[in-house]
Amino acid sequence: MSEKRLLVIDDEPEFGELVRKVAVGLGYEVRVTTQGRAFQEAYHALRPTTIVMDMVMPEMDGNELVLWLMEQQYAAHLIIITGYSPDYARDARALAEFNGLRSVQTLTKPIGLARLREALGG
Repeated sequence: MSEKRLLVIDDEPEFGELVRKVAVGLGYEVRVTTQGRAFQEAYHALRPTTIVMDMVMPEMDGNELVLWLMEQQYAAHLIIITGYSPDYARDARALAEFNGLRSVQTLTKPIGLARLREALGG
């Protein structure tokens, strides 16, 4: 298992694929999911060191996933992304930080490749 493991959840498969390509180029092992349940299953299998999470999705939104991650005692890097109001991502960041997660970033779509690489530590 790689030292750099990225789990992506975004209901837009094209965006997830873009993140995957950038992350693989930075040395990550990557799994991309489009639904909350698949994300939860992949989380346990992958044990991610970084998560890229879209805020607004059908089935399970970003706030629900942040709370679930806190239940799992996730303590690594979280990148919260939204294509809607930046307030959604800021609120999720506040929720994560309130629950003890310290490494949280927020990004707004559309995201440039350089900014994405930077967020992933490249």
